[in-house]
Amino acid sequence: MDTTELIRAYQTMRTIRLFEETVVTLVNANEIPGVTHEYIGQEAVATGMCAALGPDDVLTSTHRGHGHIIGRGADPGRMFAELMARVDGLNHGRGGSMHAADVSLGIYGANGIVGAGAPFAAGAAWASGAPGAAGEPTTDRRVRRVSVAFFGDGAINQGVLLETFNLAAAWELPMVFCCENNGYAVTTPAAASAKVTPSERATGFGLAVREVDGMDVEAVYEAAQWAVDHARSGRGPVFLDCRCYRFVGHNTGEHMLGLQYRTHDEIELWRGRDPITAVADRLRGHGLADADLARLDDEVQQHIDAAVTFARASASPEPATAMDYMYATPTLTTATRWGHR
Repeated sequence: MDTTELIRAYQTMRTIRLFEETVVTLVNANEIPGVTHEYIGQEAVATGMCAALGPDDVLTSTHRGHGHIIGRGADPGRMFAELMARVDGLNHGRGGSMHAADVSLGIYGANGIVGAGAPFAAGAAWASGAPGAAGEPTTDRRVRRVSVAFFGDGAINQGVLLETFNLAAAWELPMVFCCENNGYAVTTPAAASAKVTPSERATGFGLAVREVDGMDVEAVYEAAQWAVDHARSGRGPVFLDCRCYRFVGHNTGEHMLGLQYRTHDEIELWRGRDPITAVADRLRGHGLADADLARLDDEVQQHIDAAVTFARASASPEPATAMDYMYATPTLTTATRWGHR
């Protein structure tokens, strides 16, 4: 990355980090209902992957999806409003934390079901005109749109994901499977749930595989550029195994359970590799002073503060709109209950 790209990456990562820290504050203040799954520590993966995408490319996300959505360029104000269940949210408050989407940006949705975003990404890849999908030879194998499926290592044993691996390889779909390998499926260490690594599993399906330092945004960006070009050129799907770590619990409610599945030393070891600190150090090497970084931080803080103000000012949906965007014919019971005629 050149200096301009590195500054942009720093801004994106700082925005994701501050967004997530603010989400925790808002959840604890009961301004956001339920629990949320923070992306703190994994910012380099979303930032590097999304930076390599073109404007027509699409992605599917996970229950831990705020970083992907912001990394792709969604408005933090509308994202906060979505988490608060307000009408100005990305999905008018109906998607919430785990099902937010912005089709205008190619964000085909977060997904609360582990691994379930992958087949949606495969469908988008199929629709883009994958060279192997039609079963006919072609001289021009490049496609306009690449699909990215984000998921964690905890999804690697989900049947729907493995089936998507198989079809994507067989049909040479223009896909990138981006595995955010943070070592844990909720509280279960990866080694306790599988004999082989995610990379070894993907290799067995015939995917092109690359292992990446997911705490290094430049390493992720370089690997993502290669993966997107590989997929776009008609050479088939790619599996990126991004080794990363979440600095926080599985979700905002974990602390109430008193779970101790990670040691203090392990967490501090990974915190010593904070991806944002690493980018700041590199920017200093590019000639930026601490005052320059402080100015960038202030700009991000102002952006997030304005986003929260916007979300708080947004109205809650009217009860009479509860059945809006429901496409099945209402039953007599539901029609009566919600005032439909």
